[in-house]
Amino acid sequence: MCVHFIGFKTSCEFQAARRIWGDPDFVHRRWDVRAQQEVVQGDFAVFANGVEKNAPAHPSFDDSVHF
Repeated sequence: MCVHFIGFKTSCEFQAARRIWGDPDFVHRRWDVRAQQEVVQGDFAVFANGVEKNAPAHPSFDDSVHF
């Protein structure tokens, strides 16, 4: 099982999620097609806003994030 953080925009949001869920295995800047493909059955997705059932955004983003 991997933990994915999705859509966190500030270090404050990110750190709050880390306190609850621990360190993520993957960080996705937004819920896009690429993130949707990387979250597989058995993984856990933590969304800053929205849910997995939301339509993924197009085009996909580079997931380089620095908190």
